[in-house]
This record gives sequence, structure tokens and C-alpha cells, in this order.
Amino acid sequence: MLDFLPPQWSVLPRAFYRRHPTQVAPDLLNKVLLRADGRAARIVEVEAYAGSEDPAAHSYRGMTARNATMFGEPGHLYVYFTYGMHWGSNAVCGEVGEGVGVLLRAAEPLLGLDAMRLARPKAKRERDLASGPGKLSQAFGITGGMDGADLVGADRGIVLADDGTAPPTNPVVGPRIGISRAMDFPWRWHVADHLHVSVNPRRR
Repeated sequence: MLDFLPPQWSVLPRAFYRRHPTQVAPDLLNKVLLRADGRAARIVEVEAYAGSEDPAAHSYRGMTARNATMFGEPGHLYVYFTYGMHWGSNAVCGEVGEGVGVLLRAAEPLLGLDAMRLARPKAKRERDLASGPGKLSQAFGITGGMDGADLVGADRGIVLADDGTAPPTNPVVGPRIGISRAMDFPWRWHVADHLHVSVNPRRR
């Protein structure tokens, strides 16, 4: 057991990620992102990206130096820079060579809120700490140096864990946000009516 893992919590195993990202994504809802320094937050919003079958995926055209982590072993953290200012954090899924993953879009802070506030000084409310992919990464101190971190082996002190809270039985499903291709793919899931999601549209 990892020394920073709370009692009764378990790290998500490698097999959890070894599936299509559209299967992994909804199952990641209500799981917990945890750092060795005590920061923890419950995942409440995710998006799936599916490699060569998904024009919106960074890996759609194949492996590059930038996206190489996506093509590696499942259960690692793929971190990318976007809009010249934000880092996005993704859980690598599928099999080696597929280039698929799940973007962690938003989370509800649980532990280590003081550290998150220091990392996110512009956040005026608790709900603003990790309510978006860039905010989430900033709240957890995730930058490019974390690219490739093992979420199963915790080689850099970060894991995705299960604290016994089941995924929602009826998550909200809809199109992904902030992309210009494959906008109609219904590959975004979030916990219904949750205050910490990045965008909370009306349910259809």
C-alpha cells in the first residue's frame, strides 16, 4: 500500500485503463485524484479521446514527441500544454500503440484545499479551484514535468484512486467542449447538477 493512500482507498489497477476511453471515462466519475502532498479531489467531469478514430484527439495523426505518452502503457498521465497558458491532464487508456485517453475536466476538492488555494490564487470560491481542465491541473501542480507519471505505480506521487464511491448511475452525456473537430461525438460525461463541473447545461 502507498504510504499516502488513505485507509480503505485503493489505487485503480492497470486493467481499469486497458479499455476503450468511452468505457473508462464514465467509470472515472467519482474516482479521486490524489497527490502525495495530501491534495485530493473527486473527478466529476471527463472527456474521451480515441486516437485514430477521433479527429479531435492529439493522437489522430499518429505519434509525435508531444503525444508519445498517449501511445504508451495505459494508466499513465499524459500532460499537454494548450492555449499557450494551460496544462491538460489525461489518463492514458487502451493498449500500447493505440493513443487513446480520458481528459480530466473537473473535480471537487476533498483534501489539501489550502495547497490548492495557494496554487490557484485567483479562485474566489471553492467551486472555482478545479472546475475546468486547466484549473484542475493548476490546483494539483501538474505541469509538463508530470507527463508520463504512472498513476498506478505512483512513481511521481500522483494516483487515481477509488474511495468506495460508485460512479453515477445516470451521468449527463453530451458533446465535448472547446474543440473544432468531431464536435458531435457524445464523449463528455459529468455528474448531474454538480457545482464543480466546468459547464453545467440543462439536461435534455
